[in-house]
Amino acid sequence: MSGSLNRVMLIGNLGRDPEIRSTQDGNKIANLSIATSDTWKDRNSGERRERTEWHRVVIFNEHFVDVCEKFLRKGSKVYLEGQLATRKWTDQQGNDKYSTEVVLQKYRGELTMLDGRSEGQQGGSGDYGGPERHSGNHQGSGSFGASFGQGNDLDDEIGF
Repeated sequence: MSGSLNRVMLIGNLGRDPEIRSTQDGNKIANLSIATSDTWKDRNSGERRERTEWHRVVIFNEHFVDVCEKFLRKGSKVYLEGQLATRKWTDQQGNDKYSTEVVLQKYRGELTMLDGRSEGQQGGSGDYGGPERHSGNHQGSGSFGASFGQGNDLDDEIGF
C-alpha cells in the first residue's frame, strides 16, 4: 500500500469540563477527556455489560477551542474527527513516558455538539435547537446542522 490514513472518529461524552490553556505565543489549546462506551448482553449470565474507554483529545484549532470554552461542559455529547498522535515526555524522575492522543490540528478535523446547550450556559446569539457542526477544513466559521445515530438501534445482539 503506497498511502496511509490516520483518522479517528469518536462519539462520546466529556468526562470533565474542557481544560483551556494558552501557549507562549498566545494560541489557545483545549484538552478534553472523552468517554466512549460499548454495551452488550453476556451470553452466559444474560446480564447487561458495559465497557468504557477514555480518550485524550487535544484541540489546536482556535475556533474549536472557542466552542469548547463557551458551550461544552462535563457530560456534553460530541462527535469529533482528528488524528492519532503519540507524544513522548519525561516525568519528574527522568523516566520516558508516552501518551497517545486524538489531535485536531489548526486546519483539520471536525467537532460537532450533539446535545443542546444547558440553560445556564452563555454565548452565541439566537436559539440553539440541535447539533452544531464545525469543520476545520474550510475557511469560514459557519455551522450547519447534522444528525448522527438518530433512528438507529445499536443495542441489537450480535450472535457470534
